Formats: sequence, structure tokens, C-alpha cells
Amino acid sequence: MSDILILTHIDYCPPGYLGRVLDHAQRDFTVLRVDLGELDGFDLDRPKAVAIMGGPMSVNDPLPWLNTEVAALRHFIRRDIPMIGHCLGGQLLAKALGAEVRRMPYTESGWQWLKPVEGATDSPWLSHLPNEFAIFQWHGDSFAVPEGAQPLLSSQWCANQGFAWGDKLLALQGHPEMTEELVRNWLDDWSHLLDDSQSSQQNLAQMLDDLPAKVRALNQVAAGFYRHWLSLAAN
Repeated sequence: MSDILILTHIDYCPPGYLGRVLDHAQRDFTVLRVDLGELDGFDLDRPKAVAIMGGPMSVNDPLPWLNTEVAALRHFIRRDIPMIGHCLGGQLLAKALGAEVRRMPYTESGWQWLKPVEGATDSPWLSHLPNEFAIFQWHGDSFAVPEGAQPLLSSQWCANQGFAWGDKLLALQGHPEMTEELVRNWLDDWSHLLDDSQSSQQNLAQMLDDLPAKVRALNQVAAGFYRHWLSLAAN
């Protein structure tokens, strides 16, 4: 069993580019499907770093395994180990820290531009980022920033795109883990759920336009997040 744990919630939200970064760094990792009960009985004192991926469910859904996961995240928070949350994962971290997660009046989807919020540029989580960058989005819920956390990122459609809590936890509303294959798979299977009459949603052509270049830029954004996360796990 490895010391790096990745929590997933459905088959089409895998570690994605995070897995490639870990493979390149020659770091072993364990992937658990929390929705299938694979977190039950897991030794929560074993991991030295945890990543939480996305999923279509809401943290407010009446699913017993969500309570199990939130309890596990609170245990990891008490242990002060590095954690990074992606979309649903970021919302689960917010809930574990006592913040609300609410339904937005619209869905934010596609390649959306993010900016650091005022006072956030000194955060080590953002040291590799330009003043503005695009990240892939697909969410209808949004987290509030927990008490004591540092707001980091914002977009036109979602004020709270990321926060840091302490020096080892990063919660993100977007999907830095996306690969070209993942984007295409999502759009092949789920584009019927999109409504590009909403200004907050890109249409299919916009999402796929120059996709390899967009993913390469996103990989650079993600790699910086993941390198810092891994450096904290080594301390």
C-alpha cells in the first residue's frame, strides 16, 4: 500500500493528469472508489498525502458514503497532511472545514478564466501561475470559503474558485486534472447536459477548439499545484 491516497467517486472522474505526474515522479499511489465502499476500513493513519477528485453528485446529497468521506477528511485535517481537492473534492474539503456548499443559479462549464484574488499572489500554491489562466470547469455547486481559510482564485461566474487552509490544503472548484482524452470523453458522453444559451457555459465548439494547446497550458497549471502538494508530503 502506498503513502499517497487518491479518492474517486465515479469511473469517469479518474486522477487524470495527476496520475501522470505521480508516475513521472515515480511515486506509488492508491486509488479508492469511495462510492463503492472502498474507503470503509481503510487505515486513515497511513496516507502522507491525499487528493480528492470530482464527481456528478452534490456534497449535500443523502448518500451515506459522503458522510464517511467527510469524516475521513476531517481525520486527515487533524493529522495535518497535504490535501488537494478537485471540484467535488474541493467542495468536500470545504464541508469538512464547516463551510456551506450551495447550488448556483447556473452551471459553469468549459474553459473559464481565473484570476488570483486580492492578497493571494504571495501564496506558494500560486507561485507558478500567470495573472490570468484558463481551467476546465463543469459544476453547478459552489463552496463558501471556510473560516480561517485564505481565498485564492475567482472567475467571472464563481467568486470562490479556490482556497488554502493552513499551509497544506488546497481546494479548487475547477478541474486541473483534465487530459485531452478526458475532455473528449466527457463531451462525447455528457454534452447533452449542457445549455450554451447560458452565458456561463461554453458551447461544444468552443470547448474543443485548439484543445491540445489548451490542455498543454492546463497541464502546466496543474503540475505546479501537484509539485507543491508533493513537496509538502516529503516534509
